[in-house]
Amino acid sequence: MKNRIALVLMLLTVACQKAETPQAPAGNAARGRELIAQYGCNVCHTIPGIDGPQGSLGPALAGVSLRPTISMGKVPNTPANLVQFIQNPASLNPQSSMPPLAIPPADAQDIAAYLATLR
Repeated sequence: MKNRIALVLMLLTVACQKAETPQAPAGNAARGRELIAQYGCNVCHTIPGIDGPQGSLGPALAGVSLRPTISMGKVPNTPANLVQFIQNPASLNPQSSMPPLAIPPADAQDIAAYLATLR
């Protein structure tokens, strides 16, 4: 009986380690928060910590860092994918309704860093 309990605890520990949240992208989260307002991301999305209008056209981004996928479940939620999706959504999901916004790589990196803070 003790061996079974130990085995179950070990399996749960391994499963929990594999279910960790995606690694946060490198970038300046404080600058990313400012850029979200500058680019008007909150016009289509509800984004915690951003002043101004909160849209409902796109998905709410609270907890986006905890989601295993982005873009209607079609794209794995990795730091690189999130940055690429911010820059050019159709490159990862051609059916995405989010338009390309010509966001420079450094800005996309910072925006992704802020989004990674949303739990």
